[in-house]
Amino acid sequence: MVRLAVRVGTVLSVLIAAVLGCICAVAAQSSPPLIGVLTPGITLDPALAGMREGMAKLGFKEGKDFKLLVEDSKGDPQNFSALAAKIIEAKPDLIFTIATPPTVAAKKATQTIPIVFTVVGDPIEAGVAAGYASSGNNLTGVTPYTSPLSGKRLELLKEILPGVKRVFAVVSPKETVSTASLRFLEEAAKKVRVQVIRREVTSVEEIENILVEQWAGQVDAVFHVPSVLVGSNMDRVIAKTIREKLPIIVHDDALVKKGALVSYGTDYHSLGVQAAKLVVKVLKKRVKPADLPVETPDRLFLTINLTTAKAIGLKIPRNILERADHLLE
Repeated sequence: MVRLAVRVGTVLSVLIAAVLGCICAVAAQSSPPLIGVLTPGITLDPALAGMREGMAKLGFKEGKDFKLLVEDSKGDPQNFSALAAKIIEAKPDLIFTIATPPTVAAKKATQTIPIVFTVVGDPIEAGVAAGYASSGNNLTGVTPYTSPLSGKRLELLKEILPGVKRVFAVVSPKETVSTASLRFLEEAAKKVRVQVIRREVTSVEEIENILVEQWAGQVDAVFHVPSVLVGSNMDRVIAKTIREKLPIIVHDDALVKKGALVSYGTDYHSLGVQAAKLVVKVLKKRVKPADLPVETPDRLFLTINLTTAKAIGLKIPRNILERADHLLE
């Protein structure tokens, strides 16, 4: 009887283990994919909103078809490595990164988990992709093509303000998108005979010092060189240009909505929507990131803030107004 009881107990244990195993397997299969998000936040929040909207348009409901684990540095460019480590610890199925520093940090943190990036101004310069046809690694994404378009923006500024001789550029030398954009800007400046007055910043304190200086009289216009560090302070930069009646040209039309004079490029929200298509391909179709080309924006926009133009006493040439995609009043 004892032996029989032992045998029955053993059989029951095996059956219970098998049932629990099946339950766990079903639960694992039904659990939606986890997407870790690494973002600077602040002015780049529209990119994440765009990604969420893009996923919804493709039939993916957040919470049901995928989950997000968002690590937001809130404008601090110094702690992306630690935030990337937190995401890796959660074992996500995919990592979505916004901007260059978070993407570089994620790439250093893992060579196996798929990464889809957006708002990386120059992915090759940043070392996150070997080329546009294939990254050659576990990354793919959408670039706003920020750096190469810097020259085009300067030409546009010259059309709007033919007499411009000196432009002010605040540069973050530790960020590749900033240094690459500056290089294209300075190359274009030589051709149109404009002097770039460059100031390098590596901390918020250094930006604070620049903001209390007088810009008007020293320069004719301001050229926004993109970076996470400077981007987190753009509201104050834009307000200063309006107070000192200086035109500022930027790369994202969301900044024009905040008061910048003009932008030529894409917008972060659209980039997020576009990147969602790559996220779905990697998650649903199991396509390797290296097999998906790095994409450039579906469309570029010329956006002008007419209220700002009036506030700084600048008349925009009619031919520029006619070419604009968006005129804000």
